[in-house]
Amino acid sequence: MVNNPDPVRNADNEARALAADLMKTARFASLAVTHPELDTPYVTRIGFAMSEQNAPISLVSDLSLHTKSLRKNPQCALLVGEPEDRGDPLTHPRMTLITKAIFVGRETTAYQNLRKDYLETHPKSKLYIDFGDFNLVQFEIQSADLNGGFGKAYRLTPKDLLRA
Repeated sequence: MVNNPDPVRNADNEARALAADLMKTARFASLAVTHPELDTPYVTRIGFAMSEQNAPISLVSDLSLHTKSLRKNPQCALLVGEPEDRGDPLTHPRMTLITKAIFVGRETTAYQNLRKDYLETHPKSKLYIDFGDFNLVQFEIQSADLNGGFGKAYRLTPKDLLRA
């Protein structure tokens, strides 16, 4: 019998720091949802920012399919980390966040705080952030898988990401 150890490691301080850097520097993310009509996977690119409370946030429009998907089924995943201009893109760090989307009501203090946080990294969004069909979404992280490059795979918990 061959003993195949799990190649995915538990988080350490280096992994936590890399995860925090990926989320802090990301301006966009790939969002995976379940298509609301076909019940199949659907992936799109969204704006990405971090709130002051260290939670991923985005601005989404009611006109988009991914917003309809999130309203029907808030379970989703985000991929953060862009390949650099040089080298093999598969050797560059990236992280998948398993999350739950939470739409934040405009009438709340939380909305005003998230609005400020989002505009800090996406100032051009000021042109449309207050349109009636736009919503701020906060993503509640349930788990994360960090690929820090060749041979550097880590599983992170929400606590790992808050400690980073």
